[in-house]
Amino acid sequence: MMKQLKSVFFILIIYSCQKDDTVYVPVLMAEENEALSGGATTVFDVSENAFGFQASNLEGDDALFFFTGNSLFNQNWVTAPASTTARDGLGPYFNAKSCSSCHFKDGRGRAPDYDGEINHGLLLRLSVAGTQSTGANNTEPTYGGQLQDQSILDTDTEGRFKVNYETTTVAYADGTTRNLRVPSYELVDLSYGPIDSAVEISPRVANQMIGLGLLEAIPESTLLSLADVDDVDGNGISGKPNYVWDIESQSTKIGRFGWKANQPNLRQQVAGAFSGDMGITSSLFPDENCPTGVNCDDFANGGSPEIIDENLDKVALYSSTLAVPGRRDVDDQNILQGKALFNAIECVACHVPKLETGSHPIPALANQTIRPYTDLLLHDMGAGLADNSNDFNATGTEWRTPPLWGIGLIETVNGHSNLLHDGRARNIEEAILWHGGEALNSKNAFMNLNSNDREKILNFIKSL
Repeated sequence: MMKQLKSVFFILIIYSCQKDDTVYVPVLMAEENEALSGGATTVFDVSENAFGFQASNLEGDDALFFFTGNSLFNQNWVTAPASTTARDGLGPYFNAKSCSSCHFKDGRGRAPDYDGEINHGLLLRLSVAGTQSTGANNTEPTYGGQLQDQSILDTDTEGRFKVNYETTTVAYADGTTRNLRVPSYELVDLSYGPIDSAVEISPRVANQMIGLGLLEAIPESTLLSLADVDDVDGNGISGKPNYVWDIESQSTKIGRFGWKANQPNLRQQVAGAFSGDMGITSSLFPDENCPTGVNCDDFANGGSPEIIDENLDKVALYSSTLAVPGRRDVDDQNILQGKALFNAIECVACHVPKLETGSHPIPALANQTIRPYTDLLLHDMGAGLADNSNDFNATGTEWRTPPLWGIGLIETVNGHSNLLHDGRARNIEEAILWHGGEALNSKNAFMNLNSNDREKILNFIKSL
């Protein structure tokens, strides 16, 4: 298969002239508007603030409320009672004091660099076998659905965790080797009793915030047209939608957000983060999070709810309208050759390059041609990446295809290039080498390329 793919690629770009034996390389062309990754929302900035701009076409009240949402996103919440009543009610147990603690500069979190580091952007979800009436998995009986490693003054934290790494080595067809990190997680200093012996631990890194409203605006019909649950076309790719519980409508909806597409819309995603990550209640998540044996009523709160709907909506609007940085070097011939190779080894079967948005309450997001490189569907990625925890329709080996737009700027914005749901991959190449399951053929095709062609693919991805 790889031999065929390589020959197709080189036939595409190279031919020789029999008269003088000169080899000509035709100029490859970028698509029209290929640099506009976010359509009319796109901004062109390659600085450390590249993820922090409002959509270029945002207007009216939406543009004004963006700045209020930005303030609520970035400023720390405090313990109740406090004079800053609009921002009190933190905890009593939490992982971060602000949204930006995990999404620094609206970017991507990482695993802790050292034992005991906090506010890094990685948290641990906890679950046990079985499902709730909504279809969500059962949470760990004592510590709930998420380990909180911080707490308010004079209150013991739930505990903390250590990340331990082992190394595994993979070899390319040309003999080149790479060492990959294999993480494991150790719960330590648990304050409220032992953890369930059958607990499943699911690490989650906070993702960059760009273009989320555009993903919300992709019509459901588009996502369903990309699904192929039974692999009818026989290409080994069987993406499927996740169907999850929508709290506001009290009904099942298609999932779009989160590493396993377990949230149906951004408002619920934001409210869930306020609840789980900061201990801030809302109309969607009105209950405080306390471990078994601790009465949450014993703690002062910041109101019921602690974030009012008006402010929740502004944070959701802010999260929806962060602009997508434009592509770089779209006309560069090496980048275009990398793109052709990326297509040839069928990475685009899941990382769908171009989609159209439909209607959306925010006019700036509607009817845009975008290039997110995702299908928002679940795919089996193999045992190597499995967390063994179901999440609505997602199995323990299935993950949502992450968008690739902005991936080449993560290191500039956040000072690291760690990827995948737990940050184990230290760069794009390692992330590719972790692909298995439905992506195994594409990974193997990548590994069979020569080093020059692999580098072209990596440079293409960095341009996104």
